[in-house]
Amino acid sequence: MSRRKIVFFSIILGTLVLGVTIGTMIDHEVNADKGTPSLIKTPLIPSPTNLSEHFSTIAKKVENAVVNISTETLIKQENPRQRRSRDPFEEFFERFMPPEGRQRSRKNRSLGSGFIVDKKGYIITNYHVINKADKITVKLASGEEFIASVIGSDQNTDLAVLKIETKKKLVSLEMGNSDWMTPGNWVLAIGSPFGLEQTLTAGIISATGRSGVTSSPWQRFLQTDAAINSGNSGGPLVNMSGEVIGVNTAIITPTGGNLGIGFALPSNTATNVYNQLVEHGKVKRGAIGIRMQADVKPQALKALGAADGKGVLIQKLSPPNGPAAKAGLRQGDVLIEVDGQKISKMSDMHIVLATITPGKSIKIRYVRNGKVAVTNLVVGDRDVVVKDPNATPEPNPGETESIQLGITAQNLTSRQLRELDLTDEDGGVYVSKVEPDSIAQEAGLKRDDVIIEINKKPIGNTQDLKTIVSELESGMDIVFLVKRWEEETREAITLYLATTIP
Repeated sequence: MSRRKIVFFSIILGTLVLGVTIGTMIDHEVNADKGTPSLIKTPLIPSPTNLSEHFSTIAKKVENAVVNISTETLIKQENPRQRRSRDPFEEFFERFMPPEGRQRSRKNRSLGSGFIVDKKGYIITNYHVINKADKITVKLASGEEFIASVIGSDQNTDLAVLKIETKKKLVSLEMGNSDWMTPGNWVLAIGSPFGLEQTLTAGIISATGRSGVTSSPWQRFLQTDAAINSGNSGGPLVNMSGEVIGVNTAIITPTGGNLGIGFALPSNTATNVYNQLVEHGKVKRGAIGIRMQADVKPQALKALGAADGKGVLIQKLSPPNGPAAKAGLRQGDVLIEVDGQKISKMSDMHIVLATITPGKSIKIRYVRNGKVAVTNLVVGDRDVVVKDPNATPEPNPGETESIQLGITAQNLTSRQLRELDLTDEDGGVYVSKVEPDSIAQEAGLKRDDVIIEINKKPIGNTQDLKTIVSELESGMDIVFLVKRWEEETREAITLYLATTIP
């Protein structure tokens, strides 16, 4: 009887254990199906103290290589009696001027910054800091002063290299890779704003590749909100390793003070310019022998075969026997890649050519008649390839007849053909009037333009123009190839203009 009880209880116990086990598994499975989230770890928040100490470490590493630059320029003032134009104010001030034939002079002083990049005494600064200076004084962090000589300068990138002679062991800075910088990276600027030497400011990179800040096509900037003011020019912008990643150059401000929008020339550009100035005394830039058309509308580029509406349009081969011509490129080709780098706009082309050594063979990818092609080109020296344009007389308008594009046009005379470097076979029609709010005005046509083609169809005379215009429909893109007299360059240039017909 006791044996039966033991067996009975064993069965009951086994059943209970099995039930608990199955229940636990089911409960676990149900909870898993509910998607119970894992606990999120508390993020590590950087200590303000640690960040502050890091800034201090970088400042100590950098400050002894940053210099104050002061210049003196002797400005000669002409005696008003010797001037051609005179007014009552000049006559009044003549009473206080020196005798006839003498000149008075005054000294103009300015301040800037710079930094040592070679222990032998080579210094990088801005060109505008030392431009036209008769005397340049470099003051080290120790307070010692030295007279500097100019090794070379490049106005296009606003950079200059100075040299001081000293037996003192100098501290120099290392140049970093500016291509690694991205918006949000911490940076420090150091210099002499308003003459306050060794001033350190902190901020972040606000943007990279910023163009259009100055009139120079060879400059693309790192934008930063680190405070940059007058006197910071030429000083270094450094990363969190204490490497120079930019040369502080410009600010945007209506008040003259810092508004958190400062610009530094990238260190990679500065390194290239520095090496050339030290080696050659000047900067050699590449050129491929083309004139690029500015402000090309995407419709024009698409009509010429660039599917994404991006690229650089060859307006003219200049000179006619230059590198581009020898490589088989033509007017109207759209360049989309140069030396492995994508080209979307004119500034891209300038930056690429600024880094290519003359004489180097490069690959150019371009679009012609909707098809992508590749050619090899030997880059020329910009000083040799780019020449002053020849002046051409302005075209002379004559009789007119109305055309429905919103222009008044006429056939070209033999004299106009000759003046615009066209042949009888080229033909073209002269535009003497453009109506406001017309299709022609929307495309950018102006009075005195000569229309050579419309949508790649040649225009020999006004009858051709009428025939081609009659084939156009609403919603179509229209691309004009025109010749235009350019007052600035004093020559006839070729342009592609485009719009969409309403």
